[in-house]
Amino acid sequence: MISVDNIRVDFGGTNLFHDVSFIINKKDRVALVGKNGAGKTTLLRILSGTQSPTEGSISKQRNITVGYLPQVMNHTDGRTVFEEAETAFEHIHEMEARLKQMNDALAMRNDYESEEYRQLIEDYTHLNEQYNMIGGSHYEAEIERALTGLGFRRSDFSRPTNEFSGGWRMRIELAKLLLQHPDVLLLDEPTNHLDIESIQWLEQFLARSSNAVLLVSHDRAFLNAVTNRTIEISCGRIYDYKLSYDKFMEARKERREQQIRAYENQQKEIADIKEFIERFRYKPTKAVQVQSRIKQLEKMIPIEIDEEDTSRLRLRFAPATRSGNYPVTCDSVGKSFSGHTVFSNVNFTINRGEKVAFVGRNGEGKTTLVRCILQELNHDGTITIGHNVQTAYFAQHQAQLLDENLTVFQTIDNVATGDIRLRIRDILGAFMFGGEASEKPVRVLSGGERSRLAMIRLLLQQMNLLILDEPTNHLDMQSKDVLKEAIRDFDGTVIIVSHDRHFLDGLVTKVYEFADGKVREHLGGIYDYLATKNADNINEALSLHKNATGNTNTSIVTKPAASESRLSYEAEKQMQKQRRKMERLVEQSEQAVNEISSAIAALEALMSTPEGSTQANFERYASLKQQLSTAETEWEQNMEALENLQ
Repeated sequence: MISVDNIRVDFGGTNLFHDVSFIINKKDRVALVGKNGAGKTTLLRILSGTQSPTEGSISKQRNITVGYLPQVMNHTDGRTVFEEAETAFEHIHEMEARLKQMNDALAMRNDYESEEYRQLIEDYTHLNEQYNMIGGSHYEAEIERALTGLGFRRSDFSRPTNEFSGGWRMRIELAKLLLQHPDVLLLDEPTNHLDIESIQWLEQFLARSSNAVLLVSHDRAFLNAVTNRTIEISCGRIYDYKLSYDKFMEARKERREQQIRAYENQQKEIADIKEFIERFRYKPTKAVQVQSRIKQLEKMIPIEIDEEDTSRLRLRFAPATRSGNYPVTCDSVGKSFSGHTVFSNVNFTINRGEKVAFVGRNGEGKTTLVRCILQELNHDGTITIGHNVQTAYFAQHQAQLLDENLTVFQTIDNVATGDIRLRIRDILGAFMFGGEASEKPVRVLSGGERSRLAMIRLLLQQMNLLILDEPTNHLDMQSKDVLKEAIRDFDGTVIIVSHDRHFLDGLVTKVYEFADGKVREHLGGIYDYLATKNADNINEALSLHKNATGNTNTSIVTKPAASESRLSYEAEKQMQKQRRKMERLVEQSEQAVNEISSAIAALEALMSTPEGSTQANFERYASLKQQLSTAETEWEQNMEALENLQ
């Protein structure tokens, strides 16, 4: 579908990558990986046609459509959420207008026997068949499924888009892109602004799609669920693996070990040859052998070892001054917007030195409560900030608020004070902004580089209460691990808003669950919280809570490892039997979706030819589309039933 042939990209006087060649085939699910700044976003821009390579070419099949979701977008105002999503179907509106025009023309004419009237009837019939074939009469249902799947409530559909945050507006753009069904999807960090439930919906959508997908993400679980191929950008070159991400990591490790062994063997051979040359260089009887060794050495191609990124994001927060025993206390706290209650009757106390997590679906009030704690929003009830509390806040959008006209060095130099100004370059080097990278303008930084820069600004602040709202967005996996270590070593109090259970594991000792307008406290770590819910992930835990009824008192405290909720042996045996049955049904319905999708793809190829544009094929195509819609609905119902059983 897309062929990349020997492209090279020079950026800021340096070579970003070179001799890059690969092919994207239909149904490929490709993870594009590499350290921050390696060129992942640049490569996506080149594939989308918004940027040109310095050298080389990109070839695309005729009439192929490419959809691109960048990390940062320019949004337009003036429409509601539904109207904005509806712009994905502008081609349908154009067809509707043409059909109305033809229908009006037919109503006005009475030359029924003329060739012009017969041609108008034929054109109208053909266009109407196309309209029905692409689902023109029920596209609104498709919009509704996409928006609700990405976390919007139906009451949000009529709200203006400018009422939503940047993260939610990015979801609208993602919905528009998915609704267009492009042949190739290019997604740059699509999960950064999604909660667990929406990520799972996107995983299922991409699994059902017959399109090719090339995506950049630092969400390991998402990559493993979606991709079947991994392309790594490393040291200016690419390595293509027909493997999922975890298997790629294993293969990458083996490749490097093989390179090291081959390199060591070659170095030993080179040393032996050089020793022979030096030993017998001046002996006439060995002249032929010496010349032979010299030629052998000249012809030898040096074995290169992939450069391993050994640089570390050595994030260390300054020692915290001692705060009072209770940095944050909430007493009957509530918050409403325009008559909608976000949460009410919130009661909890966070002790000095505790590290706690706020979890819940987007829109349940996690960031809202954080802003109340920061005294940015008015609220009901009382929030008491303890004695000598110094707060530092890292928001989801802070990386986008950096001044793009400044360089990396200037950004930090403007906030540094005292002796720290003498160590700015050392600090930047520790954050992988050493040397010339410190003079990069902020506007050319990748999303991950911007997040690291915003984190440095946070590092320079004096605080003993650290509030982090989705801190791992745009950070690569290595940076996530180092940030986690730094937070673990921090001797102050920490509140973390995150949906990344791997990041929270071993880090927090208390979990606050936001759901249904209430905030519930759970003692223990993130997996202790999941254990109390008999759930494997945060999304499942929240779904279980959503379906439950009972006490809504926010002062409920649950403790981990409760065995009281375990099913009896017979009940568990029956449950396993039901699960196996549903798993078979899910597999069968998924196979049906794939078979119908393949049949549609084959018919589309046939209909694109003159001999394939027949009435029978149009009718068969419409029938297959209806079958696909029914099969997808059945698959979704079976998946939901299986998830409920699990």
